[in-house]
Order: sequence, then structure tokens, then C-alpha cells
Amino acid sequence: MRAPPIAVLGAGALGTALANGLARAGRDVALWGRDPAQMAAMARARENARYLPGARFCDSLRLTPELGEAARGRVLIAAAPAQSARDLLTQVAALRLAPTPVVSVAKGIEQTTLKFMCEVTADCLPGFPAAIFSGPGFAADMARGLPTAVTLACRDVAQARALARLLSTPMLRLYHTSDVRGVEIGGAAKNVLAIACGIAAGRGLGASAGAALLARAFAELARFGKAWGARPRTLMGLSGLGDLALTCASPQSRNFALGLALGRGERLADIAARGKLAEGAATAGALMALARAKNVEMPICGAADKVLNDAGDVGAMIEALLARPQRAEI
Repeated sequence: MRAPPIAVLGAGALGTALANGLARAGRDVALWGRDPAQMAAMARARENARYLPGARFCDSLRLTPELGEAARGRVLIAAAPAQSARDLLTQVAALRLAPTPVVSVAKGIEQTTLKFMCEVTADCLPGFPAAIFSGPGFAADMARGLPTAVTLACRDVAQARALARLLSTPMLRLYHTSDVRGVEIGGAAKNVLAIACGIAAGRGLGASAGAALLARAFAELARFGKAWGARPRTLMGLSGLGDLALTCASPQSRNFALGLALGRGERLADIAARGKLAEGAATAGALMALARAKNVEMPICGAADKVLNDAGDVGAMIEALLARPQRAEI
């Protein structure tokens, strides 16, 4: 297989939707997945029946189970989950390829190191320009060709602009920024906040409580972002407020759906056994560790973390939030 201009590494829902959308827009794209049997089945059916059933592949989309072939792309889109990103990028590093931009689409913080995705890329692939792609975009919507707008960040603003142009399509609009940390924080924190919002919805607390929780969730995101160097305008944009609004209000979000199940009384172990855990479940503890390191107050994220990692009681979590001292709104 000739080296593709764009290689998507990871055949989950988002990786598949991105690869197919780019191919539909005329880009030369290869999609790689780690499971050869799954890739063979996808090649035969010309769809990802596991994650995006019914979304037919563009005829030009190339599939390969060979990482050594796909990773020779001139732009690599790393579409592995946050906790698997290091393993994927370590495999790419072993190929000893010339540096090329690596765009991460994972939204999380690595549990073992407390590092964000571009830091993981820098660890594994020094000298490769690291970028992050994040915003309010469900894979299912992208797969259906519905309009979506997201943000791409790279510290080199010229590189960010070039990547945004390359990856934009008629139905996928990319804005660009050099605020890598702001985009990373928006994507990671909103997943944990979405779990908390899902819990409230699952308990039947009503639309008024849901709106209040969303507003206070953004206040937490803004405090955390300020402490860790994010630009306020980034947090107000697509990868911050935009993604938060989408993820905290729709069962289509895996994180909101996880919270919804917890709020309805399901046990975390049972949800995990069905394969329904989400990025926010793995990110919650890491996010709170970073919050404590900067003395950032994040009661909503902290409550979600207790339910997820300390087997905290959902009812007690809600009572504790409602019993917090009254204060001026900030």
C-alpha cells in the first residue's frame, strides 16, 4: 500500500467516522485498527458494524491491519482512547519513521502520569509536531454527514492552521488555535462533568437542576483552566463550553449515559461488565489530582470522582452538593 497523506490510527467510532468523512471529501486516507479480524470484517462489509452500523464506507477509504503501512502517512490521527494512547504511540515510535504531525482526538488525562495527550505524544515521539482535535462532535453525527465544528490546537500556529485546512471538509469545520492546553482541558474535564450531569438526570432532579449544574460545571472548568494556563477564550469556545453543552445533555454521550445509569441505581461494576464505561471514568481521578495540585475547588468533579472511584453513594453526593455553603456567584 502506498503511503497515505492521512492515516487514522484507531478504528473505533470516532476514528472510523473521521476517516470515512475525510475520504468522502476527496482526501487520500488509510484507516488502521489493532484487531486484524475486525479490520477484515470491516473490509468485507464496507462498514464498521460494531460502532457505526449502517454508515457505509466511501469507496476510496483504504483499510489496513498493518501499522507499519498506515503510520507512513504524512499526517497521523491518533484515535486510540486516552489510556491506550501511549501504547499506540510507542508502537509507532518503534517503526523509527521520520517526524510527521500527530493529531490526537482522545479526550482525557493519562491516569498513571497525569499527563495530557500532547504530552504523551511528546514522550513517545519527540520531534513529531503534536496537535489535539476536540469539540462538540458525536461520531454518529459525523458518520451521517451532519455538520460539525471543532477546534484543532498545535503550539505552532502555522502548523495548526495548515492541519485545520487539511482536515476540514464541507461538513466538518475546523477552527485552529495555539492554545493546546486549553483544548486539552476542555475535552478532558467535560467528560467528568458530563457524568455528574448524567447522574442528576438519572435521579430525576429535573431540567432546572440540570441547567444549574451545567452552569456550575462551566465555572469549575473555567477555574481549572485558569490554574493550568488555558486561555479564557478557548474555554468559551467549541472545545470548552461547546463540548460541555453537548456532552452534558445528551444520552448519545457515553459519559452522560454512564452517569444516567449510575443515577438510576445501576452498579459501576455491572456497567463495566457490559463494556459501557467512558473516558470520564478513567479521567476523574487524574483530573482531581491535578486540581488538588493547584488548590482548585471542583466540587462537582470531586463528587463524580467519589462515586466512580470510592464507591460513593449517589444520594449522598447530591445531598453534599446541595448542602454546600451559600456564596457569591463566581
